[in-house]
Amino acid sequence: MLSKDQTDMYLTASAVKINNVSKSFVQWQRDNTRRGLLRNLIKPEKRTIKALDDVSFEIRRGEFVAYAGPNGAGKSTTMKLLSGMLLPSDGQIEVMGKSPQKQRRELMKTLGVLFGNRTELWWDHPVIQSFEWKKVVWDIPDEVYRQNLELVTDLLDIGGLLKTFARELSLGQRMRADLGMMLLHSPELILLDEPTLGLDVIAKRQMIDFLKRINRENGVTIVVTSHDMDDLEEMAQRILMISDGKIAYDGLFAGLRDITGNLTRVAVAMENDTVPELRNASLLSSENQVHEYEIDLSCIPVKDLMSQLSSYDGIKDVEIRKAPIEQVIARLYTSWM
Repeated sequence: MLSKDQTDMYLTASAVKINNVSKSFVQWQRDNTRRGLLRNLIKPEKRTIKALDDVSFEIRRGEFVAYAGPNGAGKSTTMKLLSGMLLPSDGQIEVMGKSPQKQRRELMKTLGVLFGNRTELWWDHPVIQSFEWKKVVWDIPDEVYRQNLELVTDLLDIGGLLKTFARELSLGQRMRADLGMMLLHSPELILLDEPTLGLDVIAKRQMIDFLKRINRENGVTIVVTSHDMDDLEEMAQRILMISDGKIAYDGLFAGLRDITGNLTRVAVAMENDTVPELRNASLLSSENQVHEYEIDLSCIPVKDLMSQLSSYDGIKDVEIRKAPIEQVIARLYTSWM
């Protein structure tokens, strides 16, 4: 657990600063027709893709930030820029007080990176050998390695996996082992690109609980991307949303609901086969005499909704809850297209 002084430091210090960053890629165009092949030889065609367009934001130490957007919006490009895997076309990047372009080796001592579709584990060796390899190559002190190994083994429940070959692990087991390996050198900032991709319910729960714990108790700054918005809402306190290479939203998840209106789900359980017809509401489903509607409570007050329902006989129960964040995000994506 962080002391008060450490907490104050994290609240005031910057973990990530991105100022007016742009990143462009060149795509060579190909035409496999006979005429197109000849034209490509004489005058090759290329197209410039702007993955990031004048992006600026700052993340304070100790924050847990979600970074979201549609496919191709620039999420993975941003993560690679922060880790020094790519260089920006324009602008300045500072991560943990260092330049990923010029000080990548020093930066990696305080940075952890995990891409959900990749692994750093040695495929044909037991997991523990990959861990020990990292200890030697990264020059992790014995005591730090021992403490972190005990921590990740316990909290990620990977004790039974350490002697297992990486190739024999399930996706969920491999993700937990990769996360454990990433944390062996005590990174202060971790970048996670789709860490829950393809995980089952239990593995996903273990991953989310662990990340929330190390953020809360150890003050580890976390930036995570995912297409699962429910996961992001549970994990992160703040969300940065990117669309077409630009920051489209930066704030709390609650603010997203304000943008799209007060979207709400209303479930009405009936004692008979009557399907209530509600004004300003869309019927989403009807099953076993339970009817679910979508309604925007910014357009119709709750008392008016209840007044409509009161005109029907045989109502057994009414449940009102917020619309899933996935639906809210989907509306935003549609508006951005």
